[in-house]
Amino acid sequence: MSSFDLAHLLQLEEQVWAALVSGDREADERLLADEFLGVYASGHAGKAEHVGQLDGGAVVSHYRLSEAKLLPLGEGLALLSYRADWQRVSREMEKAEEAMFVSSLWRRRADGLWQNLFSQDTPCVESGRSA
Repeated sequence: MSSFDLAHLLQLEEQVWAALVSGDREADERLLADEFLGVYASGHAGKAEHVGQLDGGAVVSHYRLSEAKLLPLGEGLALLSYRADWQRVSREMEKAEEAMFVSSLWRRRADGLWQNLFSQDTPCVESGRSA
């Protein structure tokens, strides 16, 4: 595997989503860097907040990732961008799926393990998309 393998980093990103579906705090902790920063419509969140959302179990019922792109930024640093179509557990009865574009910064540690350092979600607007 090369340093910047789209399939591998997308697989790691899928593991973060799978942790949100299963409520797996340990997997979420392992995949996020200690200094993780998330930027969301609700504001900023660190690793403790991201992992803490799983205190009550799963928060996502299902997800689908598509349109993945990878931007190498330097040795051991890459930006993964993709579209996520997903549904919150709390909205299962409403059948309301959400869509967003996600930019995730992944960093390879000295031991070779990749961790998510930063993530930003941008709500998807279906009509009137601009470049």
